[in-house]
Amino acid sequence: MEQEKILNIFKKSKALLKGHFLLSSGLHSDIYFEKFQVLQYPQYVELLCKELAKLFWKEKVQVVVGPTTGGIIIAYEVAKNLKVRSIFAEMEEGVRVFKRGFDLKEGERVLIVDDILTTGKSVQEVVDLVNKYDAKIVGLGVLLDRSGGKVQFDYPLKPLASVVARTFKPEECPLCKEGRPLVKPGSRKVI
Repeated sequence: MEQEKILNIFKKSKALLKGHFLLSSGLHSDIYFEKFQVLQYPQYVELLCKELAKLFWKEKVQVVVGPTTGGIIIAYEVAKNLKVRSIFAEMEEGVRVFKRGFDLKEGERVLIVDDILTTGKSVQEVVDLVNKYDAKIVGLGVLLDRSGGKVQFDYPLKPLASVVARTFKPEECPLCKEGRPLVKPGSRKVI
């Protein structure tokens, strides 16, 4: 599926917001992708995750792992398309862990998926967790890479779409200097 069609899904579901936003990374931005505006529509989730699964069909994935919260939905739907199991990593005392009896076997082929990539923190947390199990990470898939390809990992990253979204350190933010109100969307606690 073409990148333009992916971005159009974000626009049609009103997931692309413009303004002055405090990101979970602590950075500021003039745009925000509210993934849950997309994830509320099963038809979009099904379509996007089918496309994401296609990128990894040849990798012989055995389990798909996503971080809470949006990653749970994406991991489940991608796993359904790959006909493998799906698990998710939750936060506990500031680190990602498997709960609910989830685990990985040594050498198990793992695909890590998430919704929106900005700094890569959530994905890296899941990578670190999976590596503790000595599983084999075959790739990383995201619906949207808003870093424009700047975030790098030790594993192949395949986004459905990639955009360059401007981010600013708070002390350098031109939107703060203009006096525009700062909005904190999302769910991760900003430190």
